[in-house]
Amino acid sequence: MNARRLRASLRGWGGVGAMAVVCALAAVFALLLPVTQTREDGNKDIDGQGVAQGEQAKAEDCVDPEKQSLSPDSGTQDGATVQKIKVKGYLTVGVDQNSYRFGYRDPNSTSTSAQLEGFDIDLVHAIADQIVGKKKNNVHFQAIPTSERIRAIQEGKVDMVVRTMTINCKRLEDVAFSSPYFETGQQVLAPKKSDITGYDKSLAGKRICSASGSIALEKLEADLESGVIPKSADISTIVPNQLDCLVRLQLGEVDAVVTDGALAASQAAQDPTVQLKGEPFTDEYYGVAMNKKAPDLIRRVNQILVDYRKADWQKSYNTWLAGTLGESGGPPPVQYK
Repeated sequence: MNARRLRASLRGWGGVGAMAVVCALAAVFALLLPVTQTREDGNKDIDGQGVAQGEQAKAEDCVDPEKQSLSPDSGTQDGATVQKIKVKGYLTVGVDQNSYRFGYRDPNSTSTSAQLEGFDIDLVHAIADQIVGKKKNNVHFQAIPTSERIRAIQEGKVDMVVRTMTINCKRLEDVAFSSPYFETGQQVLAPKKSDITGYDKSLAGKRICSASGSIALEKLEADLESGVIPKSADISTIVPNQLDCLVRLQLGEVDAVVTDGALAASQAAQDPTVQLKGEPFTDEYYGVAMNKKAPDLIRRVNQILVDYRKADWQKSYNTWLAGTLGESGGPPPVQYK
């Protein structure tokens, strides 16, 4: 989906009251994670690839970061990383549990243990089914704050992160990414009654919230320094997770939020008193983040994505995102290094 086509006409999800429930649930479930999520599926396992060679380009050589991933490989033998995951018997994945429609727990669920669901979660299940096999408990989720995503991968706490994570050159210094699976762009979220018109001079004197470790914060810091946004803009409110910004906005502690347009649209769907302001001002792509020392896993995930884009991507989009983002042009184009 082209970032310029994000729509501001969104469905509500219960407004501030619903958000209070979400935040309360998030606090409870944060104490429960990491968790094992059970699925009742078949038992067919799918053989993996051979040992893949090579690493992704270094960030200093990076041009078009979304095109820096390794080519797919569905060889007949498993590489060392894939073998280790299979022996373990499950995939460990860092996710968000508070991003409505991407990775979240539905507070209206009738289940006593509301399971994670959303666009990113569908992709996680597809990857786990292919690598570990379609069986119960084939994926363990860990809720990870935005600022901890890279560290969790580097320290081996997770096999990968699927958490609306933008591919960029700076991050390629520390982790590897799959080919892109979603296109978005940074955007401004503010109350409907606000005089903010977008990422422009209307931010003068406004208090702006962003998440630690996010592209939004990096962009705000750079643009404040260069004068792209007014020097009087206050970007000092920095939170662990982007959903915390919506709560700050609802409490009147900030005037605007800057985050990925897709996430901003989902937040607006949760609270009908806020809306997207202006157009997206960057072009970005989400990817599955993995350890740079695991080329076999990177290539395997890219092969899984080849098939996922053809068979399941649109179905997942229609289920989770069409209601807030409108019609999709399909998954983003893919090119490997």
